Amino acid sequence: MLAASGITGGAKAENTRTKTGFVTFIGRPNVGKSTLMNQIIGQKIAITSNKPQTTRNRIQTVYTDERGQIVFVDTPGIHKAKNKLGEYMVGAAEKTISEVDLICWLVEPTTHLGAAEEHIVEKLKECKTPIVLVINKTDTIKKEEILPVIDCYRKELDFVDIVPVCARNGNNVDDLLDVIFSHLDYGPMYYDEDTVTD
Repeated sequence: MLAASGITGGAKAENTRTKTGFVTFIGRPNVGKSTLMNQIIGQKIAITSNKPQTTRNRIQTVYTDERGQIVFVDTPGIHKAKNKLGEYMVGAAEKTISEVDLICWLVEPTTHLGAAEEHIVEKLKECKTPIVLVINKTDTIKKEEILPVIDCYRKELDFVDIVPVCARNGNNVDDLLDVIFSHLDYGPMYYDEDTVTD
């Protein structure tokens, strides 16, 4: 895990009432990972753009409330590399998913898995980290269209939870935070409470 690797911000004394852990968002480029992280934090931390792969470093963003602390490690999209930079970005993303405590896989609300989604499925099958499926952009479909999307992805992988959200307007983001905290262990906070990013 990242904490065991020394990637922390100076741990405070352990508090058995708080939950803490490292979480990453993954998904194909431009699925809304940075937008969702920015919605959670309330500040523009990651690079958001209409151009895919604009998040090029492992930006650690910290969310703290009365429940505990989540250290979000934002990664480039996992995809098939086309050049040396792409190979580096994919390598960084794949390394991250094996080190964090929880993976949030962001997908769009469609029942068709493209080549990018199929590639991610293969990578996640090799990973032992718990996965939450986050169906983003739910404002683009009707409520009754969510279940077929869930069924589609359940055929591919086992998820510890599935949460529909809209990162753009914040719908269900609080529910996602509840789910994330529910899958984290009790332990020390790695950063001061007022830290937003390292």
